[in-house]
Amino acid sequence: MPANAYQLLDQIAERTSAGSDKLIFTPWLYGERTPVDDHLVRGGFHNQSLNTTRAHMVRAVFEGVAYNMRWLLKYVEQFNKRPVTSLNMVGGGAKSNIWCQIHADVLNRSIQQMKDPIETNVRGAALLASAGLGYLKYDEIGTHVKIANTYTPNPDHRKIYDELFAEFIAIYESNRKIHARLNRQH
Repeated sequence: MPANAYQLLDQIAERTSAGSDKLIFTPWLYGERTPVDDHLVRGGFHNQSLNTTRAHMVRAVFEGVAYNMRWLLKYVEQFNKRPVTSLNMVGGGAKSNIWCQIHADVLNRSIQQMKDPIETNVRGAALLASAGLGYLKYDEIGTHVKIANTYTPNPDHRKIYDELFAEFIAIYESNRKIHARLNRQH
């Protein structure tokens, strides 16, 4: 694997149109835990044709993870009894500008890409410990969190992502019994 593999995948996804020519990737490679608890469901590519390219598949993977996040976001907002207006992106995926933009577009929310996103968990733990020890106040923690970029939804992508998200959910609903039969342990 080349050292810059993730950057190469980002470049491929960036130059592929939103919606990946209606190719949908479901990321349930070993079941799903959130928002449904279904250890038997499996992922895959759906609506693949002879016109499907590797570029479509790369971008569809990025989009499929974002569709799954959108599915979960509905339940988070129901639980919180209010809409989420923006999300902080952390971890390795947050190093990708296109990944952040796709999430903004699919979720129709602004995405804040955290500075040094891989170290956010350890910094958060250190900030909580500092507050717990009295070195700073809990409401000061946010002043120590740095945002690298903010991504806003592209309205030109709204229609395709709304359409494909509805089909993403339909794929789960129409295939879950098949997956249960195929993956049930006897």
